[in-house]
Amino acid sequence: MAVILFDVDGTLTDTMDVDTRCFLQAFVEVCGFADVDPDWSRYQNATDAGIFHEVFESRRGRSPTASETVEFREHLVALFRSAALEQPFAPIRGAAALLARLRDRNEYRIGLATGCWSDAARVKMASAGFCYDDYPAGSADDAPDRETIVRIAAQRTAGETDKEWNRAIYVGDGVWDVKMSRLLGISFLGVGVGAQRERLIAAGASHVLSDFSDSDEFLFLVGKLESKRNKTVEAI
Repeated sequence: MAVILFDVDGTLTDTMDVDTRCFLQAFVEVCGFADVDPDWSRYQNATDAGIFHEVFESRRGRSPTASETVEFREHLVALFRSAALEQPFAPIRGAAALLARLRDRNEYRIGLATGCWSDAARVKMASAGFCYDDYPAGSADDAPDRETIVRIAAQRTAGETDKEWNRAIYVGDGVWDVKMSRLLGISFLGVGVGAQRERLIAAGASHVLSDFSDSDEFLFLVGKLESKRNKTVEAI
């Protein structure tokens, strides 16, 4: 079976803006860090754990303790809960219907691979009408870097005995997702509009959808990526 992994922020949930806002607010309120660079693409690891550690180390000259990490994480998740109560988070158009269709098809295994901490992803997905725990997942709980997160998510989704986890197709919206997929040797399918779409293409994405409203188009592109990978494997 083909493994399809979905990112959360900007891919399943329209939460990129609220994510940035709450992250910056948590840095100020918990750590006293103002003027944190909100361009996550500039960080070594564009994940909750990676960004927090990098900013903390640059400001304090040391790694955060376990208790400092827990304090920041809990405050961040509380900010997401408050934001969701004020205005429920929206799903990316067509995402819910697509996931339902994929789960009904026996040829695909669906999982999540997110740079969020899992409790943050749960809040965002629940507010947008999804359930994080319905899927095998990898998150910033598992590692600070996306390569390890995606590898773990793919293995959990494929099953421990399935050694072909690297047949996975990753669906994401970030430039870092394109780079990570290339490093792991897995296929990538982008989601983005406007300038974000152009950034994904410039980073090397061959296919970028604006949303998931056309599930037939999504499945067509998945089949195209699978076919391309199979031809590459046969050539090798």
